[in-house]
Amino acid sequence: MLKQCKCGARVLAMVALAGSALAQDAGTVRFYKLDFVVKEVEAGKVLNTRTYSTMISSDKAERTAIRTGTKVPYQGSPEIRYADVGVNIDCERVHELDAALTLGVSADLSSIPQDQPGNPPIIRQNKWSSTVILPLRKPTILFTSDDPASRQQMQLELTATPIR
Repeated sequence: MLKQCKCGARVLAMVALAGSALAQDAGTVRFYKLDFVVKEVEAGKVLNTRTYSTMISSDKAERTAIRTGTKVPYQGSPEIRYADVGVNIDCERVHELDAALTLGVSADLSSIPQDQPGNPPIIRQNKWSSTVILPLRKPTILFTSDDPASRQQMQLELTATPIR
């Protein structure tokens, strides 16, 4: 009976220790630098890249947004209207899991093809939204989509780096 009590006490001590470590880890807010690369690719060759960076924390309420773009005027009826063209990237729900990071990512990438001017303009648009998991410090392609009007492909790559 005494032997069972000692074993039970050890198990309880280990559970309490693990619980306090989890509570400490759960309360720790970590910060990450997020480096996004938007790539236009054709036949495996990168034609164009654009980079966007931001920081985010593991705080449950933390969200971050990248917004960059242009308002393109076009003739509406009867007044001039504007189309928003550019990059919108949103991130939320960051959680570190071993040597990986999980987070929710939404991206809206739009552009006007250079060889197709017009009024109203033709706007090429790619939208993605998902919860992703990626290794820390390694570039990872999150999303890929084909352009239906060409042989090009749009890719969104992310590198997440912990900041200590």
